[in-house]
Amino acid sequence: MNIDEKINTVENILKGKKVAIGFSGGADSTLLSYLSSRVASDTLAITIDNHLFPEGFIEHTRKTCETFSIKHEVIDIDFYENKGFLSNGPERCHTCRSLMYSTIQKTALEKGYDFICDGNNISDLVNDRPGILITYEKNFKTPFITARLTSKEIHEYLDRNNITYSKSTTCLATRIPANTPVTRRKIRRIGHCEDYILDNTDCEIVKVRDLDPIGIVEVDNVNEILSQDKFKQINDALKQQGFPKVALNLSEIEDNDHIIISHNGDSFSYCLPYTINLENTKKQLSEITFENSEKVCSNNITIYKNGLIEGHNLKSYDDALNAFMDMLPLLRRNI
Repeated sequence: MNIDEKINTVENILKGKKVAIGFSGGADSTLLSYLSSRVASDTLAITIDNHLFPEGFIEHTRKTCETFSIKHEVIDIDFYENKGFLSNGPERCHTCRSLMYSTIQKTALEKGYDFICDGNNISDLVNDRPGILITYEKNFKTPFITARLTSKEIHEYLDRNNITYSKSTTCLATRIPANTPVTRRKIRRIGHCEDYILDNTDCEIVKVRDLDPIGIVEVDNVNEILSQDKFKQINDALKQQGFPKVALNLSEIEDNDHIIISHNGDSFSYCLPYTINLENTKKQLSEITFENSEKVCSNNITIYKNGLIEGHNLKSYDDALNAFMDMLPLLRRNI
């Protein structure tokens, strides 16, 4: 399917329903809210203010919802009061989404919205994002996954239709390594540093990772930092915020994920960046043709515990890609 056909699939899923959407104002939730505003009988965007998002986050979500003429609910949850979250263990993203989605679900149902969605797309399933397990547990609908829309296609559609969205909607706590406690001081420092770079460069996506004592700057346009000695200004500004050393990641941030599989003849392979929980995955499969402690086979797809996915007897690249995408939503990962 081309992009427009996929968009039609999403609209058919939303059409005539009372839709509630977990709304951050980023590309995915913005497009989902826009499409829902066109075809749903009623749309409620629910934004969680967890005190960990970039400056201007809430105001942007309000303006976007006004533009789409949809209802908007902002719910305050102070994550600084949650000791489990502040400990910042490896399961942090799972914990975060559980807190937010429980509240979104409760609010939506209390207000009579029985079709609760999030903006996860098919590209999210090949990235290391354990929060997807909460989407499954809470039975949130995922129209973009059903339609097989990738991040790249979503951005292309938004740009083509001049639909504005925020490129800075990721939780600032993700800049702090796992097993390193989250504190207000660290979050404020990260937010201040990122705002400084955004205000003083033409970069649109900025992340400052706090690997104390080093601050690592990641941007979507490295040349913008290296030109006109801006890196010297940024270095001085971040040192003033308490980073003794400042480094620049020369690998630019890419926000246009699409899925490319390794294809050879009638077979394909793809190694996911996480391990697979085979027991939970088997519960999602309609047919199992072989299994042992290391892998499970379902027809012509083999799923390995280490994250490797292989397919066989598939006539073309498109057939292989479609088979892989069909399998992705059925996989259950380990945290």
